[in-house]
Order: sequence, then C-alpha cells, then structure tokens
Amino acid sequence: MLANIRGALLLSTSNRSEAAVGYATMDGDTSGGLSPIAGIDKAFLRQWLSWMETVGPEGIGPLAALGGVNRQAPTAELRPPAQGQTDEGDLMPYPVLDAIERCAIRDKQTPIEVFCTLRPRLPQHSVESLAMWIDRFFRLWCRNQWKRERYAPSFHVDDENLDPKTWCRFPILSGGFERELGELHAYVKGLKS
Repeated sequence: MLANIRGALLLSTSNRSEAAVGYATMDGDTSGGLSPIAGIDKAFLRQWLSWMETVGPEGIGPLAALGGVNRQAPTAELRPPAQGQTDEGDLMPYPVLDAIERCAIRDKQTPIEVFCTLRPRLPQHSVESLAMWIDRFFRLWCRNQWKRERYAPSFHVDDENLDPKTWCRFPILSGGFERELGELHAYVKGLKS
C-alpha cells in the first residue's frame, strides 16, 4: 500500500538459493514488483556481505555494522527462537545447495550425475548426507515450481537463471524425478556394500 501511495516499487527479498527450493512464503517475503537479489545465490551473498564488512569497496571501505548481520545464522524465523531454527538446518548448507543447483539446473545433470560430480568436490560431507541433500533438492525443486512462476522479476548477473519466464522452464506438475532418485539411492546403497 505504501509503495502505491508513494508511486514506488516494492522490493522482495528472496535470493536464488531460496527460489530454487521454494524456501519462501508466498505473498509474504515474495511480495513485490522487483526482486533485486533473486539472481544471486545465498553462499555468494554471504561472502559478499562478509567482504563488505571487512574490506568494502574502494572509496567507501568496510561497513563494520554488517558484523551484526554476518554473525547471525540465516533463519526464516518460522519457529520460536528457543528452537534454534536455521535455514541451513531446514535445507542443507547453502554452498552444497548452490553446488547441487548448478549441476542439476544449469548443467542439466541427473541425480546420480550430480552425486558423482559433487562427491569428490565435497569430501567433508558423508555419502549419505550428500545423497539426502540431492534428494531433498530435486524434490523441493519439483514441488515448488509454482512458486518460481510467481516470483517478481530479478536481475540476472551470471549464467545461472531460474526465471521460468525467460529461461528455466519446468512443468508445475511433474513426476518429481522419482525414478532418477530411486536410481541414486540404489547407487549409493551399492557403494556401501
């Protein structure tokens, strides 16, 4: 309402990582006419905020006040604070989510291909955790296409784009990669035996 009264444009706050898995409240944090950071993944955004806090652009310098933001774990605050809910606890570590998104969406890899690509790159995570996160990503990706259809337009700053209106078409109703995820779980089970 205030944006309309002032002839302004309401900005929404979702980033690309959240858009990929539908981690947003429709008509809540997605309300707006422009989503300026929806083309940027969360891991990059957090690195940039840390750089802004400690180094900053030439002529401006560091913005120490960002320390308060950077010390907090990202949270949608969906549960009481005493429960310690965090985005990464609900989803997976953002660098992992972003790596899966690149493989699955930009590079059009199947779940097994994503697993085989990321396993050597992410040796700090167990085989089981990686398979679970890949499964979660593909399921959330399929389940939340309807949300991506309704996101506000965003800026595209790299070659990774989830905008269903201009690049990343995916059906709202789909088989949900059930067969491919079954193949992934069989593959991982075979690694253990």
